[in-house]
Amino acid sequence: MEKAAIQTLSSQQTRGLAAARQVAIVVGASLFVALCVRITIPLPGTPVPLTVQNFGVLLVGLLLGSKRGFAVLTLYLAEGAIGLPVFNPTGAGGMAQLLGATGGFLLAYPVVAWLAGFVMERGRRTFARAALGGLFGEVVLFAGGLTWLAVLTHSVTQAFRWGLYWFVFAEVIKVMMAAGIAVQWQHRRVAQETGQQ
Repeated sequence: MEKAAIQTLSSQQTRGLAAARQVAIVVGASLFVALCVRITIPLPGTPVPLTVQNFGVLLVGLLLGSKRGFAVLTLYLAEGAIGLPVFNPTGAGGMAQLLGATGGFLLAYPVVAWLAGFVMERGRRTFARAALGGLFGEVVLFAGGLTWLAVLTHSVTQAFRWGLYWFVFAEVIKVMMAAGIAVQWQHRRVAQETGQQ
């Protein structure tokens, strides 16, 4: 009887520790995205700055998978919406930033991370798969961002001028870097797990 009670208690503690670990990963990853936005370059002629934030969003999705990636970026948006300084430091912050020029990009982040993670989870975790996940994520990101800019400016041409042309080359680099890091991380993790067995 006592042995069964001890095993039940041990099982509950293990589940509690696993849940606490997952919460810590999600919170830590949201802070990682917030740190990435600190690397920001304002660009002339557009209210949309060049940041490393999209790289962080893709990397989170590729590393943590669709569900946790979605949770991380949803938490990130909630942190920003309540006024925590996690958004681009050149912006208005809080809800004003979510409704401003970069709002469409920001609001797409959970879906971007989910999609990148979803693609990465399907099949062998290769560089090509990671890059494809990142590419699909970027398509969603720019669809959201450009749509919102077109609504704000009442001009598709202006939306593209502000939100696309300046960023294409940098986004290709971010996708490649996120894919490379994610695949290397996965290979290391598998090697460690194999070595421990």
